[in-house]
Amino acid sequence: MTEQELLRRESLAKLREMGIEPYPAELFEVTAFASDITANYQEEVLEDGTKNRLNYQEVSLAGRIMASREAGKAMFMNLQDSSGRIQLYVRRDDFLEGDEAPMFDTVIKKLLDLGDYVGVKGYAFKTKTGEVSVHVQSFKFLAKALRPLPVVKKDAEGHIFDAFTDPEQRYRMRYVDLTVNPQFKEIFLKRTKMIKTMRNYLDELGLLEVETPILQPIHGGAAARPFTTHHNTLDMTLYLRIANELYLKRLIVAGFDGVYEFAKMFRNEGMDRTHNPEFTALEFYVAYKDYFWMMDVTEKMLERVARAVNANGSSKVTVGENQIEFAGPYRRLTMYEAIREYTGIDVEKADEAELRSYCRKEHIEIDASMGKAKLIDEIFGEKVEEHLIQPTFLIDYPVEMSPLTKKHRSAAGLVERFELFVNGKEVANAYSELNDPIDQRERFEDQLRLAARGDEEAMAMDEDFLRSLEYGMPPTAGIGFGIDRLSMLFTGQSSIQEVLFFPQMRPEVNG
Repeated sequence: MTEQELLRRESLAKLREMGIEPYPAELFEVTAFASDITANYQEEVLEDGTKNRLNYQEVSLAGRIMASREAGKAMFMNLQDSSGRIQLYVRRDDFLEGDEAPMFDTVIKKLLDLGDYVGVKGYAFKTKTGEVSVHVQSFKFLAKALRPLPVVKKDAEGHIFDAFTDPEQRYRMRYVDLTVNPQFKEIFLKRTKMIKTMRNYLDELGLLEVETPILQPIHGGAAARPFTTHHNTLDMTLYLRIANELYLKRLIVAGFDGVYEFAKMFRNEGMDRTHNPEFTALEFYVAYKDYFWMMDVTEKMLERVARAVNANGSSKVTVGENQIEFAGPYRRLTMYEAIREYTGIDVEKADEAELRSYCRKEHIEIDASMGKAKLIDEIFGEKVEEHLIQPTFLIDYPVEMSPLTKKHRSAAGLVERFELFVNGKEVANAYSELNDPIDQRERFEDQLRLAARGDEEAMAMDEDFLRSLEYGMPPTAGIGFGIDRLSMLFTGQSSIQEVLFFPQMRPEVNG
């Protein structure tokens, strides 16, 4: 242990020797929060020059001690609670009698450390410098911090020193990060507001929120490599879900007109600034609708979210150098049109050999397991995605790329699918859902052939899902949103780790 850690353990022992429990079990009643006190404090100046406090005569609040300085026979401290910080004024003369007689000289001055949780009672007032503070009348230890927090310093000119900014430390020790960098809490508050807004909108549409299995016997609903586990009692392999699509569609078969789920997904793939192996998705499915209806709903929902997370109610969000307008209508562009626009090649007419040749010439990474659809997808990802800054619906994909999507009503070889791209990244994927069980079986068989070629992301055959379709599923529109990527957009972050409380990290190396 460091010298600081040893000293704090000595303070802990001394507190207990004095009969003070540093980790008390009893309730401490909180009646006010720092931000409310500072925002709502009012006083009036009487004719004789004295001040009369109009509210917050008595307060009880709790939080961490984040700063402390002596001022003669008094101390000024900064207490930080969940709402912000407020100054405490602790005067020695208020702790000279009764059970709290040694509190100031011994406990507060010598045994109290930065980072300790305390509960205080007193009254709000305004200092001579005009700062709203709390004059402490009662002081109680709530939790002793045995490790020192990073001390972030700011000079008179506002320059910050010793800031806790290393991403590796911030993401690994989020409990420290959000304590010493409370400004980052706003990211997670906005994320919660975004999810609540989406949930409220879907409830208004009459959809039912449901839950589906995380452990699945077949990994289906997306093209991705799954995590595997083993169930001992059943002696069978199970998979952490890569998608919940096929279960939600079963509920449409069961007679629900619309269902949705905010769900954790797990994909055993790479990690970078936009990918985490565990992520959150929203998927919803609505009977008797198609992908055109879903585009309209998506525009309305995302505009509502933008206005909810912006304090000024604007539908625009700034992400880096780009200002994104979430009010519809959004541009609609087919997959083939987009690739022609940004590369000049016509992938619709090109065969697999021509696409491979183009990829090699452009240094696009490919392998032998990839069919024509995968090659088109790689070309799009490398050459087109980055240009789609404003919300854009990329529509009408090749049938080979979309094994769960209904064939296009008027264009042979295509399906009724769209992906929404914003700021160069895909944030949603939607279909007019395939409800023909014979066609669906053929699509699954195509996926099996891709798997035989070595495609680890190809879908497996799901006989139970096919059986459900044979009982009849009405025409349905479905969509999946990447909640983490949407959170990045609406909070102006460039890294997915910034919008996850606890992103996946490499094993910690000690020593």
